[in-house]
Amino acid sequence: MIEKAYQMAQKAHEGVVRRSGEEYITHPIGVAYILAQLKLDVASIIAALLHDTVEDTLITTEDILKVFGSSVAGIVEGVTKITKLNFRHTHEKQAENIRKMIVAMGSDVRVILVKLADRLHNMRTLNYMSFQKQGRIASETLDIYAPLASRLGMSSIKIELEDLSLKYAHPDEYHFLKEKTKERRKDRLSYVENFKLTLIKNLENRVDFSFDIQGRFKHLYSIYKKMKISNLPYEQIYDILAFRICVSSIKECYETLGIIHSLWRPIPGRFKDFIAMPKVNNYQSLHTTLIGNDGERVEVQIRTHEMHELAEWGIAAHWEYKANSYSQDVNSKNAPAADVAKKFNWLRELIQMNQETYNADEFLENMKSDLLESEIYVFTPKGEVKEFPVGATPIDFAYSIHTDVGNHIVSACVNKKVVPLRYVLQNGDTVEVVTSKNQAPSKDWLKFCVTSKAKGQIRTVIKKEQRIMSQKVGQDMLERFFRKKSQRLSRYTEGVSFTEYLQKQGCQKLEDLFVKIGFGRLESSLVYKDLVPKEEEQVKSTSEIETLEKKIETSNSTKKSKKDRSGVQVGGENDILVRFAKCCYPIPGDPIVGFVSVGRGISIHRADCEKTFNIDSGRYVEVNWDQKTENITHRVRLCIVSFNLPGILAKMGDVFSAADANIENLKASSTLDNRAVSYFDIRIKNLEDLQKLLIEIKKIKGIIQVSRDHRL
Repeated sequence: MIEKAYQMAQKAHEGVVRRSGEEYITHPIGVAYILAQLKLDVASIIAALLHDTVEDTLITTEDILKVFGSSVAGIVEGVTKITKLNFRHTHEKQAENIRKMIVAMGSDVRVILVKLADRLHNMRTLNYMSFQKQGRIASETLDIYAPLASRLGMSSIKIELEDLSLKYAHPDEYHFLKEKTKERRKDRLSYVENFKLTLIKNLENRVDFSFDIQGRFKHLYSIYKKMKISNLPYEQIYDILAFRICVSSIKECYETLGIIHSLWRPIPGRFKDFIAMPKVNNYQSLHTTLIGNDGERVEVQIRTHEMHELAEWGIAAHWEYKANSYSQDVNSKNAPAADVAKKFNWLRELIQMNQETYNADEFLENMKSDLLESEIYVFTPKGEVKEFPVGATPIDFAYSIHTDVGNHIVSACVNKKVVPLRYVLQNGDTVEVVTSKNQAPSKDWLKFCVTSKAKGQIRTVIKKEQRIMSQKVGQDMLERFFRKKSQRLSRYTEGVSFTEYLQKQGCQKLEDLFVKIGFGRLESSLVYKDLVPKEEEQVKSTSEIETLEKKIETSNSTKKSKKDRSGVQVGGENDILVRFAKCCYPIPGDPIVGFVSVGRGISIHRADCEKTFNIDSGRYVEVNWDQKTENITHRVRLCIVSFNLPGILAKMGDVFSAADANIENLKASSTLDNRAVSYFDIRIKNLEDLQKLLIEIKKIKGIIQVSRDHRL
């Protein structure tokens, strides 16, 4: 079957030449050879040979399906979809394209393995491309393909992709590091051999099992990255030597570690046990960094031969290339994509993240975060190990257990001590969370959680709540507008014409229209104009409408008797959902303006608030203070500067009490020049009462300055 695939590819690409001058067929052969080295199944090798035929020749997916079956056809189709993505467009389109690439990968993991091999072969021949294309392709490889290879556990592919990308993305740095490392390798060659011989001699004398030792210098990109992160010159990067020891069992790994630590002093904090706590890509090994004989730092990795195979080839190690393993059956057990997905939970989470994230940029941001971040390991109360990016919090931990746990977390205990939700988890922490059915995700959580799952779930809940609120506000606004025109909205929301109007507005149902109005994306006046014929625009006074208005007034008066009003009228109505902007906190007497706030009703600002200058005028609504709501109090913050005199705070409190201004919060601090700065959060009815209060406070002996502070 492989030979048949080669013949089909050879014929399809006949006469086509690459930029290097070679026949095009050398590229699919090169890709297939890389996959053969990875010991992938026959279907993957065949797909590699045919991966460019659907995109560049007259061969169709149906042709491949007929000859090689659905497994090969599916892989080729997935690779073709990825190849068609144009990463040179805007950031927004790039984000969406990467999202589609992950979808293509999710259907069969082998799709991305073929694409990685395709990218690797192209990187090996990138020198024939223009300088501009070299930089773009190299940057794209560093951003997406190399981290993907890392997450899939394919370190050999990742290392080569990174070094080749460095060569073209940062050519000056690449050639500098190449020369420096070449010089250093010559200088340290004898040191490497002596270290290796000492290690071999001691192991042979103290153990009775076989082992294999390899010494190497770290690859160029890892040195480059270390220089960037540490902001150090090459000469001050010391730990570039590494040794790998492979043994036959886990017991032998730990025994070897003990011998090594008895020979050389380990650096505190640099030991990592990835055997007990494997990485998310299933990588297992013991890592330790030692101080060598002349002060040279040396990293040593200890693992079994099986662990080494997985470390080098990652997800590809789960396939074995067998000459007779190929089957045309779509359900063949020789295509173990489902089994691999179970072992690599990260793949499943990535697909789930794609389904739950509405915005492509959010998806790209989360995906890069998940791909690139370093990892920490914490424990559940039952001793289960959980892995997170550095910077993770109890909120990330809660969502890793279950979405409902994350949505309802109220507090957390780390190592049996209560910690805030923004606490940054550390390696080895034992974490326990407390939940409440009354808790809901807060937008503030997005500021300090780091995992894509947590961010995605929080955004999902917030957007759902915003939609519900916007629907309510939009319905209220539209119905009121129709009533002001003496019309009834329900008369115009039925029939074919209204269905066509909804489609024109990009809505499927009436509720979607309410949401658009509530979000400020559509004005009630425009909806009215589109729905109500001109001949019916005149004010009507039918008995039906009068009866309806009386019912509404009765209903509203009942509601108002049960709850306080906001104190603000919107378009003459005083029970519209409003919120007072926290940037300026207006009170009755202040000139105010109102704006439709996305998902949160009407935002009320002081007319002179700086933030209103940048708000779209199309979202403006007429608002006024309701003069009938005299008993409503509003929050105000006062900043009072005084001499630090005994009893002065008590005197201020007496003034507040006399003015019937309730104190909600107080923060006071003293300065070096014996002055006190006090911030009072109070509730007061209106601007007139506030001005009277300020006059009384200024009369207190020792008061230097009194002002209203809008930064609540």
